[in-house]
Amino acid sequence: MGLLDIFTGGSGPEKALKLKPKVTQKYGDPATRQKAIQQLGEMKYPEAVSVLLARFTITVDPLTTDADEKEHTFELVKAFGKDAVPPIVEFLSKTEPATSWALRLLGELVTEDEVTEACVKALQHLSSTYTKNPEKKVVLLHHVTGRQDARIPPVVVPFLADMSDDVKIAALKALASFKYEPAREPMLALLTADETARRVQTSALSALADSGFSVGEQRARVESLLVEPYVLDKDGRIQRRA
Repeated sequence: MGLLDIFTGGSGPEKALKLKPKVTQKYGDPATRQKAIQQLGEMKYPEAVSVLLARFTITVDPLTTDADEKEHTFELVKAFGKDAVPPIVEFLSKTEPATSWALRLLGELVTEDEVTEACVKALQHLSSTYTKNPEKKVVLLHHVTGRQDARIPPVVVPFLADMSDDVKIAALKALASFKYEPAREPMLALLTADETARRVQTSALSALADSGFSVGEQRARVESLLVEPYVLDKDGRIQRRA
């Protein structure tokens, strides 16, 4: 810290970090929070981006103010350009709330391939980490659904065993467009398990139909679980009735 920093309250990065309590202040005068957000937007340090991202993790009243502030914060972060990417990727990896905001920002700043890479890494981390709220997993799984990228199926399969039904369904939808053989047995196991909820079973039937996998020796068990419009063909593949 230089002599000037002593009189100005610290270096630029330190100033940015000191503003975090104001940025995440839910109550009191909103002008205090809004001034801090604007100050951070005028800084050119990665720490400023990290603190700005924290604004997405809280919700304030009224909701119109909350929405306006978040959109303003979004534009400020986007203005950092490529310098904002590492803090956003770190935020995506380590923070449970506001995943959709992080993905939206990355979508503005990097290629689709790089966004997918960030999602894959975040999913890898989540598959081995306990989280109370399934929302982040669901948002990430929805984001990779429909993308034809070989990196996706291996990191999605573990979520078929997640405790949350919403996560299981999101994982099934993400896997449906792939003919990823290692997913076949876990998908069948999920479909045929006694404890699997009916809505999850229906999603599993849909995913297996899209994947084109044979049910193999599970034919009798799968037949007992079929609901409209699903049928088994002679090769043991789930089809949708025409």
